[in-house]
Order: sequence, then structure tokens, then C-alpha cells
Amino acid sequence: MMKQLAFTVGLVLAAQAVQAEEAGKIIFVAGSAQVAGQPAALGTMVQEGQLLSTGNDGYLYVKTVDNGLFILRPKTQARIATYHVDKANPANTMVKLELISGVARSQSGEAVKLARQNFRFNTPVAAIGVRGTDFTVFTDQNTSRVAVISGRVTVSGFDGACRPEGAGPCEGQTARELAAAQKGVLLQIQRGQAAPQLMQGNSLLAPDVVAPPRGDEPVGKNGTGGTAGEPNLDAKKNVSLQEKAAQQPAVKNEPNAGGNVPPLVVRPDPDPVPVVPVVPPPPVREVSWGRWNTVLNMPANSGLSKDGAERIALGDDFVLFRSRSGSQFIAPERGSIGMVIASSEAYVRDIYTGPQAATLENGQLLFNFDKRSFTTSFDLVTGDETRKMASEGGVNSTGDFFGQNRYSPNSNMTVTGAMTDLNGATYLFKSSLDAKRSAGGVVVWKK
Repeated sequence: MMKQLAFTVGLVLAAQAVQAEEAGKIIFVAGSAQVAGQPAALGTMVQEGQLLSTGNDGYLYVKTVDNGLFILRPKTQARIATYHVDKANPANTMVKLELISGVARSQSGEAVKLARQNFRFNTPVAAIGVRGTDFTVFTDQNTSRVAVISGRVTVSGFDGACRPEGAGPCEGQTARELAAAQKGVLLQIQRGQAAPQLMQGNSLLAPDVVAPPRGDEPVGKNGTGGTAGEPNLDAKKNVSLQEKAAQQPAVKNEPNAGGNVPPLVVRPDPDPVPVVPVVPPPPVREVSWGRWNTVLNMPANSGLSKDGAERIALGDDFVLFRSRSGSQFIAPERGSIGMVIASSEAYVRDIYTGPQAATLENGQLLFNFDKRSFTTSFDLVTGDETRKMASEGGVNSTGDFFGQNRYSPNSNMTVTGAMTDLNGATYLFKSSLDAKRSAGGVVVWKK
């Protein structure tokens, strides 16, 4: 019994040892910074799973056990969730970093470069994989933005097979790649999006602008501080960084469970971090409509084509366009939203008496992204007559939706439309009311 107990205790202790491997060492700290709730100290080891955090003026540089670099800039929370290195068999190496909020920079170490398939950098909304890489990330709870300094990253939202608890990069249909050669380009993903969006020319949104690097952040291949290239982490190349750290005034040692702790290194930063205004992402491609045919006293205000736009639907009187400029809207993979009528124009056509203006009331448009479907209905009112109109169908990943045949169950009209974003959509509808009358029109919806 005692042997069995000793064996069990040994297994527990071994498991704990595996779960608490040394992930790296603090090589520089400035301002307010903590490790596992304690003041960060130069030279101390960082264990797997420990929470790393910086204050408004805090910077923390961690040299990983394989000579990589993990940098936290001001107002950042992160952890090195897993850093298991197997030099004998690199296929067994497992590395996972987690950025909870703020801005961080990651430079791949030697082990990561040999086992890129087992590296994962998580944010609250995205999984990032590497191809031997140096990159920076900004994140909050709803949006992540990635900039590549050297190499290449793969970014994907959490959905389907891509889960936060997974390992390695997610490389499904919704994954997107970004390389350092794509100058001035960011990858952005927001909560609920199926795939990241490429954003070009949005310098104010870049992680380096949200939380700029210090001048002593290791330089990259192009010789600029914290903006490009591979890390300079061996003893000779990193001597200036270590000298700067050694020159900082020390504060009184703080005891902890492990005994004496090296002195906390603090240097007041003469250049406070600038407050950068939050700049919204660029608008998505606009959806608009026009009347290409004269109806009653309403003249045509559009042709069948429009410069700088693609035609996405055509009816008896109306046409639907989407601009080619702006970012492509990506429908979320989960959740649902409902919309109401913002405006509409509709007519009932009688083969004997001609068109008659109609109004739409009690409208609703519901999207179910889990099922990739929509339902819509409204009351079509002409004179003293009110007729209930309804349709259902599918919605694709870019927000285009198409109603089923009007003769199918639950549908008495055809619908073709597109979402502008999560707050608006527009569609054209058409229906045969009886042997001599038909109805058609355009409906603009809002959340």
C-alpha cells in the first residue's frame, strides 16, 4: 500500500513538474510590471502559466528558454501557457502564448523554428500560427490586430475545429496569412467574424502605434528598434540591452516563497506613452439601390450598371449594387440578429389597370448564422387590401442571401439581397399575387 501511495505521489509531483516548466527569464523590466502578482525582477525565471502584466508605464522583456523573445508593452496582460522544449525530438515541442489584452511582440526561438506546427499564440478572439516569425499583436476582448515584422503568420477566428484549447496554427478555410513583405498591411479579426480582414494603410491602428516600442527594444534586420527582423538575443548581440538594465537604480529586495529575489529594475520613462485615439476600422463595402424604370410619377434614378460597383440583384423596377471600395463584410459563424424596416418602395402591377403604389408594414428580417439561414416577412398594403408576405432561405459568408422559390412552403415571394454589416441589409422582392397581379419592390433594413 505504501509503495502504491509513494508511486501515486511521485506521479502527481512529476505531473506538476511538467505543468510548471521554466518558460523563460526576465532580461529587462521598466516601470510597473508584475509576474504572478509579484513585482517583476531582473533575472528571475518565468514559469508556465504565470500571469504577466504591465501598468501604464510598464515594459517587460522575457527571453524564452530557446532564445526567443516575448515582450509586453504598457497596459498588457499575457501568459506563457506552455513552453515545453524537446531538443532530442522537436516534434514533441509544444509552445503556447496567450495575450489577454494590450500589445505584445513575439520573436520565435530556436525550438519554435524547428516545430512551427506546434506553436500557438492565442488572443480572446483569434489563433495565430507562425512560419519562423517576428510579429506584434494588439488585442482587447473583441478585436485583435496583427502586424508582421519578419516571416509570416496564419490567423484564424475560433470556430469549428479551431478552438482556444487547441495546439498549433488553425489552417481551415477561414484562416488568412500575412507576410512581412506586405508592407503597411494588418490582419484584423473581430469577435463573431468567420475570417480575419486585411487592412491596408491603417497606421493608426497598428500595434506599434497603440503601444510604441522602447528605443532599446531589440532591433530587426533593417536596423530599426522594434520594427523588423530576427531577435538579437545571444550574449554579444544583446550586451547593450543588458548594460542598460544593469545601470538602472535598484529597489529593496522583496522576499517570496523562493527566497531572495533579484532587485526590481525601474527607470522612469521621460517620454510618456502617447494617448492614441481609437480609430474605427474602415467602412465595409456599401450596398445601395436604384430605380432603373419609371413607375407612376417616380422617374428612373439609376441605370442597370454603376461605375465602381457590382450589380448583385435586378428586379422589374429596381437594381441593387455593392461598391467595390472598402473592406468585404464577413458574416459571423454563430449567433443571430433581427432587423426592422428602415425604408421601402413597392408597387403592385395589374395587367389591366397598371401599377399601384404599396406600403409595407410590420416587417422583420431575422438572420441565424449558426444555420446560415434567414427568414423575413411583412404586410403588403394596397388600398383596403393587406397581404402577408414571407420568404426564407440561405445566407453566405459575405452576407449575400437568397430566398427560396415563392411556391415553396413558408414562402410566397422571392428575395435577393445583401447585408451591409451587422446593422443593415437591403433586398429586392417579387411575388405573383394572383392570375393578373404581381408585386415587387425594394426594402432597406436596420438593426
